Amino acid sequence: MSCEIQVFCEINPSEDPSKIKTAVLNIFPDLDISLNDEQLVGQSNHIDSLANFSKSIHAKNTRATLQRFLEKNISGNSTWFYINKQAAFVDKVALCNESDESPLGPIKVILESKDIKTTIQSLS
Repeated sequence: MSCEIQVFCEINPSEDPSKIKTAVLNIFPDLDISLNDEQLVGQSNHIDSLANFSKSIHAKNTRATLQRFLEKNISGNSTWFYINKQAAFVDKVALCNESDESPLGPIKVILESKDIKTTIQSLS
């Protein structure tokens, strides 16, 4: 299944960009990352890049929550969700309903696929 994955995370002035990169790679280790002092951007064209994330969601039994977020945020062939940046740094996945649920800002993940509903089902 083809799926484009994009990850965005703003880096606050008080944060170490290398720690933000670690947080993202803890959850999505196969992303191609570009980083500057203000933002991290990650990309992949392989659904397998979500394997660690998916395992964590299944282990925590939060699939229904993820599915609800993904379905609520569908726009055309894409959808998105937030995860908590601090939790990701300690290799945990904590989904956020709103961006302000992550005090230092969330990690935003955008999924784009020709069959977005099948992609959502494969994750949840």
